[in-house]
Amino acid sequence: MRRDSGLILALDVKDAGTALRLAKECRDVADAVKVGWPLTLSAGPQMISRLAAEAHVICDFKIADIPPISATITAAAFALGAKGVICHGFAGEDSVRACVEAARGDVFVLTEMSHPGGQQFTAPVAEDLARIAVKAGASGIVAPATRPERVKRLRAIVGDLLILAPGAGAQGGSPADAIAAGADYVIVGRAITESPEPAKAARVIADEIRAAAKR
Repeated sequence: MRRDSGLILALDVKDAGTALRLAKECRDVADAVKVGWPLTLSAGPQMISRLAAEAHVICDFKIADIPPISATITAAAFALGAKGVICHGFAGEDSVRACVEAARGDVFVLTEMSHPGGQQFTAPVAEDLARIAVKAGASGIVAPATRPERVKRLRAIVGDLLILAPGAGAQGGSPADAIAAGADYVIVGRAITESPEPAKAARVIADEIRAAAKR
């Protein structure tokens, strides 16, 4: 994954045409696009392949199953053209390791979710999940831009692993604060996808990320 803007565009839309348009409009700004279940289930798995022709695709499938199933899901995502997947850490080190071994690219382990409910169950064990990511050989982790102090703490655990930080924009997180706390990339969805000028909105956020990275 290139590291130019530090911005990952979350394509949290359901319409194939909209997703492709957004990917094309923002491809010179966003380093990657994140695709989740809403778009995949609405537009079909081949949507991943279509987007892969325009951008670096990370499948946010939040894989959390026994090792053989986790490996199968991971392999299927990469076969469709994905360059990365996101899995849950709470399924255990064996399941995370299965994803890593089946991958043909990056595996990111979700340690702590960005919404308020993320503090109920994921936050108390986030540091343990970050250690699992390190032990299993994952490329990085997902940590909340909505709580930059947690990004800072998790950075101390994962060392040089990549940190993707969702929750900036509509959820209230600050891209600059997440980067200052140690995130490598900030994941932004609605602040861009619901903007009347998505490419312009993406550029503004990318400029904020770059400025924070230089401090």
